[in-house]
Amino acid sequence: MLRLLCRSSAGSQTLVRWARRSQRGGGLLLHRALSCTSSRRCHGTGSGEVNGQPAENGSSNALYRDSVLLPKTEFPMKLTGQKLLDRELQIQQECGFADLYSWQRERKAKNKFCLHDGPPYANGDPHVGHALNKILKDIRNRFEMLRGRQVHYIPGWDCHGLPIELKALGDLGTSGLSPLQIRQKAREFAEGAIARQKAAFQRWGVMADWDQCYYTFDGTYEAAQLKVFQEMHSKGLIYQDYKPVFWSPSSGTALAEAELEYNPEHVSRAIYATFPLVTLPPKIASQKGLESVSVLVWTTQPWTIPANQAVCYMPNAQYSVVKRVDNSEKFLVATERTASIAALLGTDLQTVGSLLEGGICKHPTIPDKQVPLLPANHVTMVKGTGLVHTAPAHGMEDYSVASQFKLPVECMVDEDGKFNELAGAELQKLSVVTEGNDKVISMLKQCNALLKEEQCVHSYPYDWRTKQPVVIRPSKQWFINTETLKDKAKEALQKVRVLPESARSSLLTMLDRRTYWCISRQRSWGVPIPVFYHKESGEALINKYTVSHIAQLFKEKGSDCWWELPIETLLPPEVKAGAVSDYVRGEDVLDIWFDSGASWAAVLEAESDSRADVYVEGKDQIGGWFQSSLLTSVAVRNKAPYKSLVVHGFAVSEKGEKMSKSVGNVVDPDVVINGGKGPTEPAYGADVLRWWVAESNVFSEVQIGPSVLNSARDSISKLRNTLKFLLGNLQGFDPRLQAVDPKQMHYIDQYMLHLLREYSIKVTDAYSEFDAGRVIRVLQAFITRELSSFYFSIIKDRLYCDAEDSLGRRSCQTVLEEILDGVTRSIAPILPHMAEEVYLHAPGHDGETLFKSGWIKSSSVWRRPGLEEAVEGACAIRDCFLSSIPGKNAARYDLTVAIEPGLLFELMESLQEEPTSTTSQLAELMMAARVNLATKMPRDLDPEALLNHGTFLINLEGGVIREESAYSIAVTPTSAARCPRCRRYTANSADCLCPRCQSVISQG
Repeated sequence: MLRLLCRSSAGSQTLVRWARRSQRGGGLLLHRALSCTSSRRCHGTGSGEVNGQPAENGSSNALYRDSVLLPKTEFPMKLTGQKLLDRELQIQQECGFADLYSWQRERKAKNKFCLHDGPPYANGDPHVGHALNKILKDIRNRFEMLRGRQVHYIPGWDCHGLPIELKALGDLGTSGLSPLQIRQKAREFAEGAIARQKAAFQRWGVMADWDQCYYTFDGTYEAAQLKVFQEMHSKGLIYQDYKPVFWSPSSGTALAEAELEYNPEHVSRAIYATFPLVTLPPKIASQKGLESVSVLVWTTQPWTIPANQAVCYMPNAQYSVVKRVDNSEKFLVATERTASIAALLGTDLQTVGSLLEGGICKHPTIPDKQVPLLPANHVTMVKGTGLVHTAPAHGMEDYSVASQFKLPVECMVDEDGKFNELAGAELQKLSVVTEGNDKVISMLKQCNALLKEEQCVHSYPYDWRTKQPVVIRPSKQWFINTETLKDKAKEALQKVRVLPESARSSLLTMLDRRTYWCISRQRSWGVPIPVFYHKESGEALINKYTVSHIAQLFKEKGSDCWWELPIETLLPPEVKAGAVSDYVRGEDVLDIWFDSGASWAAVLEAESDSRADVYVEGKDQIGGWFQSSLLTSVAVRNKAPYKSLVVHGFAVSEKGEKMSKSVGNVVDPDVVINGGKGPTEPAYGADVLRWWVAESNVFSEVQIGPSVLNSARDSISKLRNTLKFLLGNLQGFDPRLQAVDPKQMHYIDQYMLHLLREYSIKVTDAYSEFDAGRVIRVLQAFITRELSSFYFSIIKDRLYCDAEDSLGRRSCQTVLEEILDGVTRSIAPILPHMAEEVYLHAPGHDGETLFKSGWIKSSSVWRRPGLEEAVEGACAIRDCFLSSIPGKNAARYDLTVAIEPGLLFELMESLQEEPTSTTSQLAELMMAARVNLATKMPRDLDPEALLNHGTFLINLEGGVIREESAYSIAVTPTSAARCPRCRRYTANSADCLCPRCQSVISQG
């Protein structure tokens, strides 16, 4: 019955209905047993010859050469050097790259996609880190636009901050320059960097309206930022206080955690110092023989000893008084640390008592100063003695102890990182990290308080701009109380999707580390903190009226007006109580992380959801922009500004090293595109740079160098070759007029549409997951396996030698056009220049550009599970056939296939209705001279025939229809002659055309 149905005009539909599987994603895996090969699809002809035929040029072949329909196209096989660069720029111009973003914003779309651009820093030339980030974003934006979504993407730049100020001023420094002069030079420098970076981003093919970007120095942006500041201040989240902050002596300003780089190779002079106990703890005082006990502390920052206010111990831990065997000195240390300390001192320690709490010590270097022993939760037993020297002015945990126990917080260090007058005449004006440190150690030696000194290699914070060590010192600054925001931020973060998921823990850890955020900076180039101070009392004047008034002025005039306008204009009428002359304007500016962290307020608030679908930045933004954006948004709106986060790695050299000019391993994206000096730096063009980004595992460190770029270029060349083959075989084909309905197609052509639909689903899923690398892997597998090694090798005879308007050839061309269209669209987000170039050569478009024509047009009609069984069953037999003649030309052999009556036989019969054929679909699939199909092997089989056997498991309807069928094959050299036109062994004699070619020539 199946055989009859397959022979009817609706046979293929009936076959699919009979053999329909469950839908993708919910169906069962098909389990097939093949005795000859584990692969269901063949990987070649077994001959190693083009189109299965030797390339001979005899006179008889030349006679019919012009009748063979060989591929023809003007699409170039290769573009290199200046021709490549010119062609990319021409494509950008002809295909309207500059207008594409505006076009898609104006079209109607049911769904929107918002990718909020994290602002790159406007302090230098574009580098490969920019390329990695911007191209990764552009790939996703172009994909979403092709899918029909309206993309919201506004590029931005972070324009303030010390690095720009330092580079702008160069050797001039700030000496003698007014704030406005400094700001003017910094603005000019930032604008120049923006222009260079913007030009590079455009050259890379990044889609945006480049005339409508956001800049943190723009007055409108600054006004939106001050609105966020005002709302947070009104909620009590922003306050002024005197507390320790990270201070950069090299920059002369306070720093936030995100502005630090931790140097793991920093070397400190660590010391063990003694603090004599003057008042013994009760547990010790009651014991005899425990007089003259000293508390032993360990610190890597000896310069902080003069500022000591206490010694802290771990609550509920066991402490012991130990005695040196060599000189009878007694020390109070953690019991857990005694063995390590004994080894360090090179002598045994004898435990003679214990302590649980209490006691007062004598300061080692300051006469008559006493400091208490206090419990503190930050004390650990990992290193040192279990007793921690505590200087509230120079440590965050130390300050917490001081707040709890009302200890004084005395700052002995000035803004230049030098001891001030409070440190005493011996130390004053000495740099604390160099000669000041040396002097304190010398003072400890003089008073016999230095037990031991050692070098300690450990992680230490550095200024991320100047690469110099920072210190912790108290300063009157403006802070955000992140302690009260952390729980809300964590709750909001749980609703955010993070890629990779492993980055979530880093985000949470960074939040936990941040108890407060210092947002004031002692610079000129930034957004002024809108505060006024009373000249006599120093009291700050700041409220919703003052901030709102100044925000409006910034919106109209820009923040330069803070220095340009008189204070009478800056202060609104509502708050002019008393004489205006009693007040002065503040001189601090806002931390640039607050600048950029408020970008959602300036860029996203106009959107309906006011949240971005995704933020995409490097892993350094885990403690930077991701966090500052989250904290400000949660503070003002109780929600995250993003629905998902994508965290990518850094670009590194091919050896995995950080790029450095001194090492000479920096890769310049401009040189990558346009070429450099000599043949070792060829011009690769923008698409190679984009392929590098797409192909990389962006969730780890991304390597780049000559071998990586050459590999990318070669991969694109192979892809270009495939596209050229497709275009060449579509010469003269108009899909609008000549396309064949899938129902009328050859089964192998229908099968390829089925595979093309599977391909499009995989590619769409990969793009949706920000996994362009998987897109490339799926693409390459499809081209290599399904196309080059399988379909192309099978159809060349039909393409080249069938009549031009024959149903079989048009059926094939219809599929090739769909494949060309699907593959071109699938690579378009990654290779927009080449995709548009292919589209210009492809048939049936009439000048339309690819990016205005939508995503891959796969149809549910293409899904043919029953047909899949028929073709893949034939492929199993084909693999068995080719394995019987390894390395030989399949076209020289006749193949006999014997299958017992059943499902497999009926499936094969749908591909070849007659018992023997040279032109059936089964013969085409096998690429043999002739195929004989029978239910059993003939009795008169050639005794020299090569025999083989196999099985194929048919599994349909989720296992409802299941049958394992055996088959046998016999392979014999064909007795037919080679046709001089098609070169298949299907002619009666060497001088005669085969019947198919006779028919084509006679019609021609």
